[in-house]
Amino acid sequence: MHLKIRGPQRVEGEVVISGAKNAASKMMVASLLTDEPVILHNFPKIDEIEIVRELVEKVGAKVEVRDHTLVLSTPKILTEEVVGLSRANRISVLALPALLHRKGRAVLPVLGGDKIGPRPVNYHLDALRAMGVRIDEKGSAFLAEAPHGLCGTHVHLPYPSVGATENILLAGVLAKGRTVIENAALEPEILDLIMMLQNMGAIIELGTGRTISIDGVERLHGGSHEILPDRMEAASYACMALATGGRIFCRHARQADMLTFLNAVRRVGADYEVMGDGIVFFRKGPMRGIDLETDTHPGFMTDWQQPFTLVLTQCEGTSVVHETVYEDRFGYTKSLNELGARITVFDKCLGELPCRFRSRRHPHSAIVQGATQLKAVGKPLDIFDIRAGITLVIAALCAEGESHLKGLEHLDRGYENLLGKLQGLGIDVERV
Repeated sequence: MHLKIRGPQRVEGEVVISGAKNAASKMMVASLLTDEPVILHNFPKIDEIEIVRELVEKVGAKVEVRDHTLVLSTPKILTEEVVGLSRANRISVLALPALLHRKGRAVLPVLGGDKIGPRPVNYHLDALRAMGVRIDEKGSAFLAEAPHGLCGTHVHLPYPSVGATENILLAGVLAKGRTVIENAALEPEILDLIMMLQNMGAIIELGTGRTISIDGVERLHGGSHEILPDRMEAASYACMALATGGRIFCRHARQADMLTFLNAVRRVGADYEVMGDGIVFFRKGPMRGIDLETDTHPGFMTDWQQPFTLVLTQCEGTSVVHETVYEDRFGYTKSLNELGARITVFDKCLGELPCRFRSRRHPHSAIVQGATQLKAVGKPLDIFDIRAGITLVIAALCAEGESHLKGLEHLDRGYENLLGKLQGLGIDVERV
């Protein structure tokens, strides 16, 4: 199975942005904290959700899908051992708090995720140990026990990790006493998770300087929550408009979640307009190269980096991209260079932001020479992760000739009805 795209194509039209993948999957796991039903609206229909569904159903959840509404109910935890899943990803570790709160014990696999760096879970485990959890790693699984419950604690994260912040939130809401997270991640998806937990009865406060305080409660009840729009999907279609010289209205895209991205759009000489229920992106003329650095929110999101780097290949002059979030996220540039891009990757910090990868020999900076005319190659291109996949889709739209992309399971994990949305934009594309 592969995607066949004929280019070049100028893309114009409207696309409806789905619910955020990075919020929906975490909320499914959060539903395990209560024995009452949890209803999630604006739910994305993507393969990532099916992976998480297998996990929550394994431990006892009943899952009902009603179009884009998901109803989860876990009256009892049937097993605390989440092993033997047909597919799994790194979200498994977020099930630790719920199983510990409700069963006092958990066995979870250590695996999964995109090929964008090792992303260790030591921040998660250190925080849980500080809350009184005994954790042992045995082969490919974690064995965690907290027979006397979890206690609130004070955690200072060495880095504002999204996953670690989410895990501590899920642990703190039912822990005894107060939990304080310093240097916490504050991405929109985390704030959305906090609002969901508040709807379920949690007490969570946001303080200054990346501080989150959680007062543990005795129990959480069910609740209803609408998932925020996916800012990664919105940025992907925005990059499609810019790279092809088109115009796309991203319905439901929210300005507040994309401020740094929107600034980059204008810095390259393209533009956008905020409408009543979304944002329209368009190119006004020739674009120019810029310096770009990824960072934790509210900085330029790492998931925006790959498709925007493709945009930079269509900009006049030299651009510099410094990736400070993941140490190995430029693997996709090899495929872009095969298509005619001129991107050179370096293991030095080519930027001004403080970088934890400095002098560690990771390939985390790139110089992009533009503008370049891309041309299809006579072989299928492999997709290795979600954002690299959409980047290759956009590259194929810019390239002369017929491109073939394989590894579509990665796109299916992150983009709802991608083929239908592309065809709705008038794109000559088929899945064969």
